[in-house]
Amino acid sequence: MCTVCGCGDSSIENHHHEHDHVAQHDHHYGDGPAGAHVPGMSQTRLVSIEQNVLAQNDHYADENRAQFFANGQLVLNLVSSPGSGKTTLLVNTLNQLKALMPLAVIEGDQQTTNDAERIRETSVPAIQVNTGKGCHLDAHMVGHAAHDLKLEPQTLLFIENVGNLVCPAAFDLGEHCKVAILSVTEGEDKPLKYPDMFAAAELVILNKIDLLPYVQFNLDRCREYILQVNPNATIIELSATSNEGIELWFDWLKEQKAEVLNKQKTKLLHQIEALEKQLGSASGN
Repeated sequence: MCTVCGCGDSSIENHHHEHDHVAQHDHHYGDGPAGAHVPGMSQTRLVSIEQNVLAQNDHYADENRAQFFANGQLVLNLVSSPGSGKTTLLVNTLNQLKALMPLAVIEGDQQTTNDAERIRETSVPAIQVNTGKGCHLDAHMVGHAAHDLKLEPQTLLFIENVGNLVCPAAFDLGEHCKVAILSVTEGEDKPLKYPDMFAAAELVILNKIDLLPYVQFNLDRCREYILQVNPNATIIELSATSNEGIELWFDWLKEQKAEVLNKQKTKLLHQIEALEKQLGSASGN
């Protein structure tokens, strides 16, 4: 996992490992306290590195979250494997909602601006973040991108993360919640293979359901696997191309936006109440 891999900085000298045994067995490198393995590093060192990396990221994420909340902005972190239909769903969503509310997109990929160009064709503001060899967006990148987008108050901001079901699970971007997208062409056991991501997602979208007659995908079993790793997950089944089930997605978005605005309203009312008490105390003196 990229929180502990060292990005190639570690090296081992004079290390020799014999492989002359013939017995077949499984290898479980994620069983230690760090949940990962890097040659030449102890589990204690790995845990320490991960804590340092995530602590710095969480600091930036908290700053992002405070800024988004202050402006009544709903921010969603879209995560999935490559090819799940994230961008197609996003383009469809933008085209149908852009007349109803301010929208913006932060587009994450290792290379190219292809997806950002597709987004801009909808006339919705978008900024591309290329991570190079990095396999996920982080909160610092998102903070800079959001600043450059000059978001309007109450904007619905979509962050399309790099296609990867591992590393983005660990990195808080300051979002309202993660939305995991799984297409029926990928296999129903993905939630069990990548449990951290599906456990972190508040919503799981099962996409490309128009292809169900043509693929071997057990929808009931997939739902069961999702709820096994995340009993509180909301599950929506849809097709971003045929629009089947798309209204359920739009309804969910409207509910989340209302929740953010209600929280902002409640906070403002509390601030007004506190200010009135202070003014009352001052006038009484």
